[in-house]
Amino acid sequence: MAYDEETAERVRRILRGRRGITEKKLMGGLSFMADDVMCCAVSGRGGLLVRVIPDKRDQWLGEAHAEPADISGRRMTGFIRVQLQGFRTDASLKKWIERGLAAAADRPKQDAKAATKKSRSAASKQKRA
Repeated sequence: MAYDEETAERVRRILRGRRGITEKKLMGGLSFMADDVMCCAVSGRGGLLVRVIPDKRDQWLGEAHAEPADISGRRMTGFIRVQLQGFRTDASLKKWIERGLAAAADRPKQDAKAATKKSRSAASKQKRA
């Protein structure tokens, strides 16, 4: 599934000049990584996935065009999906990207890598069972 190239370019413009930003094709979209931690992604299903600070999640879900992120029937509590109407302007897109960057910075890199490794290990064990 292709992601929205126009939105991806808008995200690139906002992130241009920041250190530690990389792009990866993940989960059917284009993910933007801040120091190896995903901060946001232009989703192949439409909209923008944004990493959230746990204490702010419910507040941000109350905003127009924000909804829980659900990937393959699994609720992703660390992310919110923002529909296109929620970031039509550059100012609103920047607001969501800044939130994702703050959440990525709030999550220690070691914890992110450990969680990924733990998740892969659990999935591997589940397949063997």
